[in-house]
Amino acid sequence: MAEYRLLTIWRFDAPLEAVYAAIHNSPNWPDWWPGMQKVEEVAAGDAHGINSILRYVWQGRLPYRMVFEVRATRIEKYVVIEGSVQGDLEGIGRWHFSNEGAVSVIRYEWHVRSTRWWMNLIAPFARSMFIRNHGVLMRQGAEGLARQLDAPLVSQENIDLMAKA
Repeated sequence: MAEYRLLTIWRFDAPLEAVYAAIHNSPNWPDWWPGMQKVEEVAAGDAHGINSILRYVWQGRLPYRMVFEVRATRIEKYVVIEGSVQGDLEGIGRWHFSNEGAVSVIRYEWHVRSTRWWMNLIAPFARSMFIRNHGVLMRQGAEGLARQLDAPLVSQENIDLMAKA
């Protein structure tokens, strides 16, 4: 299976509470995140959301969709949201929240493997294209969230952690 370890860092001139609330409320992402086609609740989880399962349908600029479910495994308000991923991708997604003065900093770690045979087959040649597609989706998310919050996007970075190793 093709493995990807990606890090996206968003910085917003917005209160951390507002940024956290928008990220935590992923069923509303299709309202402001282009590329996010659909979010469906599969299981509710406990009172804090642990073990809730959501199914996500994404489509970037490339002509394929990615469908996967995320089970919430860790939720610490204003600190971290983490989930295990199963479906077209499997692995872990993790949102970290912090401040640098008045700027809210969101670090998204995406450590996944593709389970789609055709993606694994062409990964040696198409890996950079898949990573760029992820970067486009994350840039769209940052810009959409800035509009949703009516707050400036200070910066956005996409890093391939495997290329840095």
